[in-house]
Amino acid sequence: MRYVGFVNVLLARHALPVAEELLQHFPGLIIEGSRQVGKSTPAIQLTGERAVVATLDDEQTRSAAAADAAGFVAQAGSGVMVIDEIQKMPELTLAVKAAIDRDRRPGRFILTGSSSLLRVRGTADSLARRVGRLTLYGLSRGEVAGTIDDFVAAVLANPARLASTASTWSRADYAAMLATGAYPEVRDATPRIRDAWLDAYLQGIIGRDMSELRKGVEPARVSAVLRTLAGRQSAELVKAKLANETSVPPRTITGYLDLVHDVGLVASLPPWTPNLAKREIGRTKTFVIDSGLAMWLARMTPDQLTRLEYGEGFGAFLEAFVAAELLRQRAWSGQRYDVFHWRDRDGEEVDIVLELGDGRVIAIEVKSATSFNAKQFKGLTRLRDELGPKFIAGIVLNTADTGYRYADRLYGAPVSALWEFLA
Repeated sequence: MRYVGFVNVLLARHALPVAEELLQHFPGLIIEGSRQVGKSTPAIQLTGERAVVATLDDEQTRSAAAADAAGFVAQAGSGVMVIDEIQKMPELTLAVKAAIDRDRRPGRFILTGSSSLLRVRGTADSLARRVGRLTLYGLSRGEVAGTIDDFVAAVLANPARLASTASTWSRADYAAMLATGAYPEVRDATPRIRDAWLDAYLQGIIGRDMSELRKGVEPARVSAVLRTLAGRQSAELVKAKLANETSVPPRTITGYLDLVHDVGLVASLPPWTPNLAKREIGRTKTFVIDSGLAMWLARMTPDQLTRLEYGEGFGAFLEAFVAAELLRQRAWSGQRYDVFHWRDRDGEEVDIVLELGDGRVIAIEVKSATSFNAKQFKGLTRLRDELGPKFIAGIVLNTADTGYRYADRLYGAPVSALWEFLA
């Protein structure tokens, strides 16, 4: 099998076994993610010749679905019905619900969508308890390298081993990796082709998908919001400031933020605190998920990021990349975890906090430096001392070529340990 586009080799997606397990239990599966992250290919791989595939990108297909929704979703018979881009006709989920309620056999439907279906009125209620959900992002570095990257599981297995990690990655290598991004179709494209593809990709999402999801969308305002967020990767979000910088009216800025989240271009890290009731009070960190798209939006090049004067910007792009990789790995990790950031009342902070299902914590600080120092571990030390035995490890990830032990449960490691440090 081959992708249509620039990539010649179809890479195995690590989430495929998870999707298979969900289909063995639920009548349906929703695969969510932005356009071009590779949702349709796993859907076909899961079903093979048993599938009837319909894409709602096609106007004729949408017309047929509108004319006879019940007949449309029943086309596969005893096989699997794959409906691509379901967000274009969210009302079709009611027909899927009715079909599932008549026949609860597992593995009957796979729905793919480029927006958060939970934000579409009625979808959450109609499909609750009837479908499994799987969020896909672009290719992880482990998928590109052919390794099963599960950083959280590896740290849990033996955190002390971080001190002996090694890497051959240079600052220039990391900068080039950030510019490449994670979209499968342009993984091997030249910079010129990638720029042209990203331009057309974004125009299609803004000009078509967003206008279909919400009426009255102004493309110039969407672009301004995305460019501003990309220019401040991983910064805490202040809506009033964003509205002022983008000239988007404050009353509509939340709607535009919801929209760029819904189409899968942007993700947020909520603030972490041991007090569950207070987690919605602090400010979220927001970032453009794909590093290549973020650099394109911010008009940054790999050559710029290799210069010392761009160290702060390089660090911000690296931090967002690490957060995105951990979100990607969460789809297949052997450990359940959520991704947050932390800041206390005194201003101490940690870039990324991973909270496991049992409440234990792994904390990560991301730096662009090539060496380690005590200042980098300040927030991690504070969090370790406050959490006690719930604190598994605090890790500074940077561009060094070797690991480092700083203190009890505090380590340094290269950023490449995310996909090279294996359980």
